[in-house]
Amino acid sequence: MLSLTVHLKTVAHLRGRGDRIAKVTFRGLPFYSRVVENCEEVAQFNEMFRWPIASQLDGNEMLEIQIYNYSKVFSNRLVGTFCMVLQNVAEEGHLELTDTLIDENNTSIKTSVTLEIKYQPMNGSMGSWSEGQFLDIPDDQDGVFTFETDSLLSGQSRGSGTSPGRSLHGSIPTFRKAGKGVFLAMKLGKIRSSKEDHRKEDEPAILDMEDLDRKAIRLAGTLDPDTVSLASVTAVTTNVSNKRSKPDIKMEPSSGRPVDYQISITVIEARQLIGLNMDPVVCVEIGDDKKYTSMKESTNCPYYNEYFVFDFHVPPDVMFDKIIKLSVIHSKNLLRSGTLVGNFKMDVGTVYSQPEHQFYHKWAILSDPDDITASCKGYIKCDIAVVSKGDNIKTPHKANETDEDDIEGNLLLPEGIPAERQWARFYVKIYRAEGLPKMNTSIMANVKKAFIGENRDLVDPYVQVQFAGQKGKTSVQKSSYEPIWNEQVIFTELFPPLCKRLKVQIRDSDKVNDVAIGSYFIDLRKISNDGDKGFLPTMGPAWVNMYGSTRQYSLIDEHQDLNDGLGEGVSFRARLLLSVAVEILDTTSPEIIGSTEIQVEGVSNISESATGKMEEFFLFGSFLEATMIDRKIGDKPITFEITIGNYGNQIDGVSKPSAGKKKKKDGENEEEESELIQNSSEDEADEDAELVSVSSTPLMKPVITDRNYFHLPYFEKKPCVYIKSWWQDQRRRLYNSNMMDKIADKLEEGLNDVQEIIKTEKAFPERRLRGVVEELSIGCSRFVTLANKDLNQPGRTKLDRERLKSCMREMDNMGQQSRLIRTQVKKNTVRDKLKLVQNFLQRLRFLADEPQHSIPDVFVWMMSNNKRIAYARIPSKDILYSTVDEETGKDCGKVKAVFLKLPGKKGFGPAGWTVQAKLELYLWLGLNKQRKEFLSGLPNGFEEIKAAKSGSGPHFAPPVSLVYNMKQVFQLRAHMYQARSLFAADSSGLSDPFARVFFSTHSQVTEILSETLCPTWDQLLVFDDVELFGEASELRDDPPIIVVEIYDQDTVGKAEFIGRTFAKPTIKMCDEHYGPPRFPPQLEYYQIYRGNSTAGELLAAFELLQIGQGGRADLPPLEQPTDSERGPILPVPLGIRPVLSRYRIEVLFWGLRDLKRINLAQVDRPRVDIECAGRGVQSVLIQNYKKNPNFSTLVKWFEVDLPENELLHPPLNIRVVDCRAFGRYTLVGSHAVSSLRRFIYSAPDKTSNNWATAGDISISMDSEPSVRKMDTVVKLDAMSDAVVKVDMTEEEDDKERKKKKKKKKGGVEEEEETDGSVLDWWSKYFASIETMKETLRAQEAAQAEAEEREDLEIAAEAADIKLDDLILKGSKLKEKSKDKKSSKDRKKGQAANSLEKQPVKAKVDELVVFNKELETEFGMFEDWLHTFNLYRGKAGDDDEHAFDDDRIVGRFKGSLCMYKVPLSEEITKEAGFDPNMGMFQSIPHNDPIHVLVRVYVVRATELHPADINGKADPYVVIKLGKSEVKDKENYISKQLNPVFGKSFDIEATFPMESMLTVSVYDWDLVGTDDLIGETKIDLENRFYSKFRATCGISSQYSVHGYNIWRDPLKPSQILAKLCKESKIDAPQYGPGGKVKVANRIFTAPTEMEDENGLKKQTEEHLALAVLNHWEEIPRVGCKLVPEHVETRPLLNPDKPGIEQGRIEMWVDMFPMDMPAPGPALDISPRKPKRYELRVVIWNTDEVILEDDDYFTGEKSSDIFVRGLELRVVIWNTDDVILEDDAFMTGEKMSDIYVRGWLKGHQEDKQDTDVHYHSLTGEGNFNWRFVFPFDYLMAEEKIVISKKESMFSWDETEYKIPPRLTLQVWDADHFSADDFLGAIELDLNRFPRGAKTAKQCTLAMIQNEHELPTISIFKQKRVKGWWPFAARDENDEMELTGKVEAELHLVTAEEAEKSPVGLGRNEPDPLEKPNRPDTTFLWFLSPLKAIRYLVCNRYKWLIIKIVLALLLLIMVGLFLYSMPGYLVKKLLGA
Repeated sequence: MLSLTVHLKTVAHLRGRGDRIAKVTFRGLPFYSRVVENCEEVAQFNEMFRWPIASQLDGNEMLEIQIYNYSKVFSNRLVGTFCMVLQNVAEEGHLELTDTLIDENNTSIKTSVTLEIKYQPMNGSMGSWSEGQFLDIPDDQDGVFTFETDSLLSGQSRGSGTSPGRSLHGSIPTFRKAGKGVFLAMKLGKIRSSKEDHRKEDEPAILDMEDLDRKAIRLAGTLDPDTVSLASVTAVTTNVSNKRSKPDIKMEPSSGRPVDYQISITVIEARQLIGLNMDPVVCVEIGDDKKYTSMKESTNCPYYNEYFVFDFHVPPDVMFDKIIKLSVIHSKNLLRSGTLVGNFKMDVGTVYSQPEHQFYHKWAILSDPDDITASCKGYIKCDIAVVSKGDNIKTPHKANETDEDDIEGNLLLPEGIPAERQWARFYVKIYRAEGLPKMNTSIMANVKKAFIGENRDLVDPYVQVQFAGQKGKTSVQKSSYEPIWNEQVIFTELFPPLCKRLKVQIRDSDKVNDVAIGSYFIDLRKISNDGDKGFLPTMGPAWVNMYGSTRQYSLIDEHQDLNDGLGEGVSFRARLLLSVAVEILDTTSPEIIGSTEIQVEGVSNISESATGKMEEFFLFGSFLEATMIDRKIGDKPITFEITIGNYGNQIDGVSKPSAGKKKKKDGENEEEESELIQNSSEDEADEDAELVSVSSTPLMKPVITDRNYFHLPYFEKKPCVYIKSWWQDQRRRLYNSNMMDKIADKLEEGLNDVQEIIKTEKAFPERRLRGVVEELSIGCSRFVTLANKDLNQPGRTKLDRERLKSCMREMDNMGQQSRLIRTQVKKNTVRDKLKLVQNFLQRLRFLADEPQHSIPDVFVWMMSNNKRIAYARIPSKDILYSTVDEETGKDCGKVKAVFLKLPGKKGFGPAGWTVQAKLELYLWLGLNKQRKEFLSGLPNGFEEIKAAKSGSGPHFAPPVSLVYNMKQVFQLRAHMYQARSLFAADSSGLSDPFARVFFSTHSQVTEILSETLCPTWDQLLVFDDVELFGEASELRDDPPIIVVEIYDQDTVGKAEFIGRTFAKPTIKMCDEHYGPPRFPPQLEYYQIYRGNSTAGELLAAFELLQIGQGGRADLPPLEQPTDSERGPILPVPLGIRPVLSRYRIEVLFWGLRDLKRINLAQVDRPRVDIECAGRGVQSVLIQNYKKNPNFSTLVKWFEVDLPENELLHPPLNIRVVDCRAFGRYTLVGSHAVSSLRRFIYSAPDKTSNNWATAGDISISMDSEPSVRKMDTVVKLDAMSDAVVKVDMTEEEDDKERKKKKKKKKGGVEEEEETDGSVLDWWSKYFASIETMKETLRAQEAAQAEAEEREDLEIAAEAADIKLDDLILKGSKLKEKSKDKKSSKDRKKGQAANSLEKQPVKAKVDELVVFNKELETEFGMFEDWLHTFNLYRGKAGDDDEHAFDDDRIVGRFKGSLCMYKVPLSEEITKEAGFDPNMGMFQSIPHNDPIHVLVRVYVVRATELHPADINGKADPYVVIKLGKSEVKDKENYISKQLNPVFGKSFDIEATFPMESMLTVSVYDWDLVGTDDLIGETKIDLENRFYSKFRATCGISSQYSVHGYNIWRDPLKPSQILAKLCKESKIDAPQYGPGGKVKVANRIFTAPTEMEDENGLKKQTEEHLALAVLNHWEEIPRVGCKLVPEHVETRPLLNPDKPGIEQGRIEMWVDMFPMDMPAPGPALDISPRKPKRYELRVVIWNTDEVILEDDDYFTGEKSSDIFVRGLELRVVIWNTDDVILEDDAFMTGEKMSDIYVRGWLKGHQEDKQDTDVHYHSLTGEGNFNWRFVFPFDYLMAEEKIVISKKESMFSWDETEYKIPPRLTLQVWDADHFSADDFLGAIELDLNRFPRGAKTAKQCTLAMIQNEHELPTISIFKQKRVKGWWPFAARDENDEMELTGKVEAELHLVTAEEAEKSPVGLGRNEPDPLEKPNRPDTTFLWFLSPLKAIRYLVCNRYKWLIIKIVLALLLLIMVGLFLYSMPGYLVKKLLGA
């Protein structure tokens, strides 16, 4: 027999003297040891415990030992717990150890335990073991007890007993009381297991979970396994409170409040639009706003590049439900609305949930809503971004987009959605509703009644369903509170839809306007699952509950928004029975309806039982306390009402259906639904006469607590309410949801702990995380065990079954992953694993949300004067009872602190922060059958008082009130030490804070400290004689909460609320010792909340001391007030206040900047006061702020006593005052440095940096990726001589490259050598951008690879998982990563490609492009000079209080340094130590300095449009101090991505002028110019920073050309200066290109070329190599700012927080006392180059024939072809489709011509002449087109400047890709010409023409990406055959002809030298084409035509006829002459 034996030997190092008892638990079964009496240090237990086990011991199982101090009277006190994972035991079978215990705060204590464990494995039968083996219990098969439990009820007694629900602290007697309950549970194992085996066979949903079953360690209401020791793998887990549930801190509802959103959409281009020769326009529609692009003429792939911005100010829910619709419309103009080609829909929420809230450069698939059988109608390439306040969107860098347009790989779809979406029908079936409120006044009804004589229901409901931008309605049911519709609304939409929510709304039809009665949102993600074992959206039939405004009808409902689904509903409105189903359509089937119009049709009725069996539920509530009642309502009597649905609602709940409609009851005394929703008090004479619901407390007048609040005097008498209600029994849904919620709550609490441990830097965060993960895995396996019940309950829907399966899978998966993670949690991986586990938390929360409601939520209303004042809404699942502990709601049978709030919009803002009332409320909801349990969770010691008239069975009637005769008296001590970072409540930017502490019905205040945001009250508040009701032991475990509110005292009016926080006191009972570890309590930080935002932290401690018989004398003594002047204020006692030590704080005063006026007066003589912990220092006075805002004395210091613990350091306050005449001072502004940690000085070690900053800077040794050609070899130990080698010299490099070139013979990449003269700054810029993109790509690829690796690892490590799971997981991974894979592979591919191409372009020197501000890259340049913003004025009250920008009144520049005194000697003894400067050695002087500032503005991108036409006319304005440079005359017309390419020089004097503002304005012809956006740069910090941001250091040194050195100092001079400043030896240049700095050696080339190409020796390259690697110099090194371009966001003060575009720029600064710098770099935009493209059209062939000849009916076509100076020669067309039928003969022929143009130059269309009557589709032209154009080589775009319309003021510049379009047409004389086919060639990459007409096929355009392409700009001349194509009726591409053409590209200069004529004109004319004669008209030469006709058409026929005739004649002759001959022959004549 397998067994586990534990020999518990001794427990040592115990404190004090007493009786000890041990409890040893394994697999949920506890054994208690005997009580060891009266032992001191050591308890000798020496006991054996043995568990027989039926299954192998699993390495993850745990053994728990808890040691208690035994007490006969009170509950046992836990000394400590020891937990261990039995991994070693399972492997080795035997273990002896001694280890320490840990206490309930998870900290380890001295006490240790010694034990020996034996495990005797044996290969026995597996199976869950029945606990019946221990206690012989008679089999109780008659089912008296029906316990729904799968687990031991360890100590949680469910039986009746005097003290039910005692936690683990219970002693053995509790077990005895529990009696039968426990035995039964033990026995259950036996009965259950057989049932479970049996269940497994027929229910495939259940995974094979036996082993999880047995691992499930009981966790519910007990102390969890606390610490686990396995060598060092220790896990720490959470404690769970038993009687009370946690209050929610955040008060204000955030959902309904409007926020700013900006949606920007760029429509770039469209491709493959279906239709012939169309003029497409794109319409962008969001909600009701529409915007259109311009129209592009006759093209199927228009290029727009237009940018649209939509601004919204709406609540998030409304925003995310709006639909973005992109549609392409064909030929829209002023008169016609145009025809829709196709559209694409997606909701805003989908975009917002993307990474970075955006889709970038993605292709949207268009589909036709009117014809769902058709395939894709084309693609639109666009960018969509949704920004709300505070999001900043990182746009991928927009440089020349040369990425091949892989449409399929870049579809505009969220990850995981297949590219081929199918059409589907969404069926929303609406059956019926009940419980609707009145929606009309009764006056009208009475009038009607008088006339008509019948009483009617006052509501006319119908249901409206909204989905994907469409609305469907059911019919209106006139006058019915319980309407029955039985209709379904059918939507046709692509599946999966890109709209997340479906909105169902019951509305009241009214003649004037319809209003919503209630709304419900169905989240499609919750009712479907896209995994491989997933299911389509399905729901119901199920009831959904709708909540909204209160039910009284009023003409103007102030809370109408709530009925529309905005904000939290404050009352039950109605419930609706509906179901949702989805069917994927097979679009090929013939009977399908093609359109997506909404259909509404009837459905059959649904049976009553389909939604579950009606059960009677019982809700009980008891009000234990009502305090903090707002004083506005405190003067009238108050009552509280509890309602569930309409039950219990006395004022406005019941709308009785009119009499005629009542149905009779069924026989089986089950009530019909029509009666159910009514209040049971009205059908009191029912079957259940014994119980009348009491739903409200008796009226009672409040009593005053203090100035702000009242309380109700519920002392010993606590009022109760109870309600009976009838609902369908769908508890299982809520149970599953509860289990997941509990796991999630525990996980969240655990994660918060871990974060707290990390934040406060306590030891072993990894242990706590292990514990958290362990609990999670146990919880998951527990869920899998429990969730699998009640599978065939009535009313289970498909969704219930599918959700169960997927939740089980998810939870099982999560359990396995968490077990895996547990093993991987190490000290260094804590943070990564924490992130992983946080994903689990979101997942759990998502899973726990049950879409199909059952029981409505419970509302608690405070009523006064019969009006509803304030409410709380409690989800019914939270208070739902179950016999299984895990399934019970988290607040069921527990006392919960409930805060009441104002309904609807009243609750926004300040009104929402004040508490209307705080209740201590006990709630219990369960089946009426289980009612006997409902009092079990109340604090003990009460008597029930029943209602006077109770019917039958008085023992069952619930009490109307409880009277407590047990009460305990306590003293509460609140140690209020300090608060920090409070909210600024006064206009001065400070507050006058005081704290008010509430406990039970008492309240006290601290003193008021004026003008501070960081008050240190250091005050002890003593509350005497606090009475609490209930048993002492229970109170000890679960004390009530303390509420602390912080206010700002105002001289006039009432104090203003700052924020609130909650705390739990530490409790000492009178028999306990006041001493460690629990007493005295430690100070703790409590987060203060104001609404939903944080408003500071409170540092305090609270203790609750029981006053015993001896009165207060027994309590620990209080100190006497120390300061006499502060009056009778008690300080925080010594043991609690922190230990102080002496610190010195040095302050560097540098200067003040940008001080604003105060009360209209300018600041003239400011001073800075620094204060910390009551001590401080003042700066010197600045005598004249205007002249010099810097301080003359730089460093001052003061000494102060601060806590040893850095986390308790008080904040340091910086205040700026202005000294006015006559000794008056005004406060200018203040700043609180909340954390001094970054300023704590740590002595430099040998390797650290010796800049005098606080802290040391670590040196990272990465050389930049591929930016420069260096491979760095750096040895990393500080003292050795490291070698830095620079790779090859330039010439070698060249040789290499040429070799590579030669190798590439015949390759496509025929890249010519980059010519130095061609290169300019832009070449460098574009090369750098390419590099940046490549590094990004490489990073992405690396990341993708890492992700894949991680996926694989997880799969591999989880190999112990069952195989099918792995497969399941694998396929899921596969499916998920299908798209990811393709993109991953693509990314890898791109990275690889770009690396291969690299050698070709590496010649260009590069700079660094930062796609963010330079500051963020270099730590805001605060390496030694910090900037502190000064605030003044009240803080904003929105949630967006991150944007305090308008409160900033200036900036203080300086720094701090703090250290303990005395400081060690060696620092002060260093050479050159200046004692006046303290720790701030070697900082520059702050005298004014003149600087030349040179600002380079490269370009701006994505500007916010400023004009009506959706464009802007931007220009740059630069301000610095008083000087301003406006570049207004050079504005760029109608551009949102302007290229400025300018530099501006400004002279400035620091510090007066140090803030540079670069703004972009929009030029307007009339009116003032508008600011688009601006960016501000603090030049001073850059100038003084040791990162040397004055002038970026380039990667190469050259004295001429595009890469010229910009700095007036040469690299060697800079290096020498740096060495001198950082006190290291000057660089030593050695032979052989070596230089030694400090102890590093660098090597580099030593030759350079001057302008004339002569080589000369120089050391500059060497010096530059050092500068570029300066961060590798020990102690002083740091990265120097490289030559760069930075990208800065443009912001507009009117739209705070939302980016208005970005600007690329850089700034150089040169001190004027140095040599002057050279002229500014020329970065003016490149001018486009003029080209001419010559196209010769030679021939066409196989053009389709379209016309019938008038005589012959022949099809023929009159062919003509429509067509840098681009010269296109059309040689001939071939195989052109023939269009015309000849008039007489019915021949097919075409009159062919070719037309051509360059995209964007549509007005410059050119046509060939017509080739008439082509009967074969061949046409000969020899015709030349000439297209001149301007082209930008670098960007591969044609530049067109033209006026947009006749009204435009100036020309607009467009850049479009160079595309040549050729079309073939059939000329008609009388009707419009017919379009036959077209081809579009992208001149940069188009397929090579075929050599002959035969080889020319459609494949050349269809498989374009696979074929090699050529660029006309490289080839210059190309000739060949290309196919023409058009789409036929079925949208298939068909070949409609071929053209032989020659393209010749010449530059403008060459074109002038060798001009050519158009068509066949001079100069250089082409010869006439040789056309057949038939091309002439038939009546001019009828014979020719006939000859052609006869010859061509009937030639063979005639030959055949002639032959046949000859044959016939021969046969005839033969026959004719044969008889004669025969006769002759016979007769021998």
